Amino acid sequence: MATRLGPAAEADLTTHTDTDTATPSPATAPPVRLWLQPAVIALVVVAAFIGCYVGLQRDPQPHRIPVAVAGQELSGEIRQVLGDSVDVRPVADAVTGRSEVERRDVVASISGPADSGRLRLEVGGANGLSTTTAVKSLMGAYAHGSGRRLTTVDVVPFARFDSRGLAGFYMAFGVTLAGFVLAQNALGLANHLHLRHRFRLLSGASVAIGIVATVIAGPVLGAVPAPVVPMAFTLTLLAAAAAFTTKLLGTYLGPVGVPVATLLLLTVGNSTSGAAIGPDLLPSAARAVSALLPPGAAVRAVTDLSYFHGAQAVQPLATLALWAVIAAVLVSLRPHLRRRHTHARG
Repeated sequence: MATRLGPAAEADLTTHTDTDTATPSPATAPPVRLWLQPAVIALVVVAAFIGCYVGLQRDPQPHRIPVAVAGQELSGEIRQVLGDSVDVRPVADAVTGRSEVERRDVVASISGPADSGRLRLEVGGANGLSTTTAVKSLMGAYAHGSGRRLTTVDVVPFARFDSRGLAGFYMAFGVTLAGFVLAQNALGLANHLHLRHRFRLLSGASVAIGIVATVIAGPVLGAVPAPVVPMAFTLTLLAAAAAFTTKLLGTYLGPVGVPVATLLLLTVGNSTSGAAIGPDLLPSAARAVSALLPPGAAVRAVTDLSYFHGAQAVQPLATLALWAVIAAVLVSLRPHLRRRHTHARG
């Protein structure tokens, strides 16, 4: 049996049906900026991502790659022939040069008696494939021009399961991405969790991210030979730096903050980190920011801990800690600044 609706119900049903199927009038159309802003942000992100990753690999040029050279005469000749492509650092002998390679003070060391037709080049392969390839090419050109035979030895090779030396880059990228996603979700919980609880979430999850990444890349896959505890500490700092920086930008800039964090950390930071393209082969602007951004600092720390006994790890670790601490402090000050602003307006 059909049920007949009353006049009021029929009118209400008709009203809702008309509203759902009607085309919005020009008066109720959304402002242009509401749909233009996300479109522009997406275009900026894709242009920056491709421009950085593809552009930086387009034509890498060596710039003052540090090389130890045994003997004053050989140092002078190489400096004159290769110019600013290498940063010649004279050393007393081949043994001293090799020690500097193992401490990561230089990328390579070259030696050979002046009256000999041979040269010996010792490279630290763990500095990166692009960097060591450039050094080999430069020194090969010098040896060929001087009529001497060049023998090359890699004294700091990559681990067996990281033959191309990209494990550190992928670790830094993955941990940065995890910290970014963590903060993005924390921003969405602003109305549900107190600030101190969000801080605990970001801090605790950063520790977990660092431990998980270390265990997978190190003991499980054997691609990163660094000691577990220092590596976990490094990746924890990276995750915290990425998370708190994203939280900071989202807190102060609103919806635009997350795309800005994407550009800063995932695009510029990772592309200039020095893993895929060595820092000494980057353009001047990229070299300037490479070690200052969290991904670049992390890649340097991972490489130092994995292959150079942590000889140069203090500075990149300090950089990561500063990013995390300064961002956290600024986020914690936001409620106080907002209250002051409200009182000033009142």
